[in-house]
Amino acid sequence: MLPSELVSLVDDIVHLRCETQHIELKRSQTEAPKRLYGTLSSFSNQKDGGIIIFGIYEHDNYSIPGVDDPQAVQQQVNNQAKQMVPIVRPVFTVAEIDGKKVVSAEIAECPIMEKPCYYAGAGRLKGSYVRVGDSDEPMTEYEVYSYEAFRQNTQDEKHPVLNATMHDLSGDRLTEYMLKIKRFKENLSQLPLEKVLRLQGITADGVPTIAGLMLFGEYPQAFFPQLSITAMVIAGNTYSDIGQNDERFIDNKRIEGTIRQMYESAMNFISRNTRQATIINENGERIDRPEYPPKAVRELVLNALIHRDYSIHTINSPIRILLFKNRLEIENPGGLYGRITIDELGKMSADTRNPFIAGALEVLIETENRFSGIPTIYAEMEKASLLPPVFESQRGIFRATLYNQGSVSMTADVAADDSESAIMKKILSFCTEPRSKDEIAKHIGLSSVYYITSRYLQPLLESSQLRMTLPDRPKSKHQRYIAAQNRF
Repeated sequence: MLPSELVSLVDDIVHLRCETQHIELKRSQTEAPKRLYGTLSSFSNQKDGGIIIFGIYEHDNYSIPGVDDPQAVQQQVNNQAKQMVPIVRPVFTVAEIDGKKVVSAEIAECPIMEKPCYYAGAGRLKGSYVRVGDSDEPMTEYEVYSYEAFRQNTQDEKHPVLNATMHDLSGDRLTEYMLKIKRFKENLSQLPLEKVLRLQGITADGVPTIAGLMLFGEYPQAFFPQLSITAMVIAGNTYSDIGQNDERFIDNKRIEGTIRQMYESAMNFISRNTRQATIINENGERIDRPEYPPKAVRELVLNALIHRDYSIHTINSPIRILLFKNRLEIENPGGLYGRITIDELGKMSADTRNPFIAGALEVLIETENRFSGIPTIYAEMEKASLLPPVFESQRGIFRATLYNQGSVSMTADVAADDSESAIMKKILSFCTEPRSKDEIAKHIGLSSVYYITSRYLQPLLESSQLRMTLPDRPKSKHQRYIAAQNRF
């Protein structure tokens, strides 16, 4: 960045008084910290990298003592960067603010095929870090493995299940599959059954694979009890809510079987436990509308079953379906796979974690969009006049959330008075100091930042009750919101 840009960035930080996902502050008046490895690793491993700024002391009201010797600090940082694998190449900028010098080190994101970036002295498993908010957290063993699995094209779905035999596969299901591939894969269907099963990842070394058992097994959970779905209906909007008869779960079911059977059972469970709304259209006709669009639910259930992680790290974790009063959550073991990010979901082609399972289900469960259903989910929710879906990928868990008409998940004190004015008052009282959208959402118990922006923040801004800290840059990742009567 240019020195003028660094000055502007420091000004924003001093006003906001906080570090962020992409900013790390170090006092470093006389020298750089001797152990920057965690930050160098976490910034290299996260999307868009990050910036370390030296010369700001956050524990003294974000004062700027400056850096005595910028050249020495740059050299010290560079020496540590050379001890990373792969080597990190910081881009330095020096600027002067009120006679004090500050130094920034921009850390670029590491290429996906070289992740995780780690400190050589600690090794890949102990020296890899991930950025969580404003802190550097050691990667879990699974997070390290997920990068290596993508880089090495490890296909866990093809691992042979050594204590299984061909007798554990259903002959009827295999026959149905062979009949169907005559329509979809004519050349493949001409080969002997044994070769088809091997080429399609259903068997390996003469025994069923994980994919084979999950697709065609007579009872897959005999080998993998947790490769199932736990489905629950919660009495309220939070886990702690209790029903009229002191019940915590209105319905609670473990769903087992092949992937196809679990898909059908999960759809039945959701249908049985969701409401139907009766709507009068423009022609005066009564129309029943499900609480959640069936096509959107279908895609989410299929995505969870197809794209869950089948590695040794997650094979003991089931998929979870949670029906709260105001939302449906579906989460599966295994975060986003490969190069795609949350922001890119539905906008670009994604890497497929389990291509053989996905390919088989394209034959067994015919579908037009071939499981690239994120745009379908967005479209169906919009068509139903519901909030957009919310997708989260957090340390080995992927979660998708659909909100129904009662779309606000509130904390207890807001729930007591659920009027919009009460929620807006809560936001204003919270914003006596600059707050981010994520902080506001968490404070009032919302999961959808999009929703709070359109429903609450925008009206408060338009009525001048709320102000942006960076009005000239409304989309800045450093943007914060503060009540109009307060100064920052």
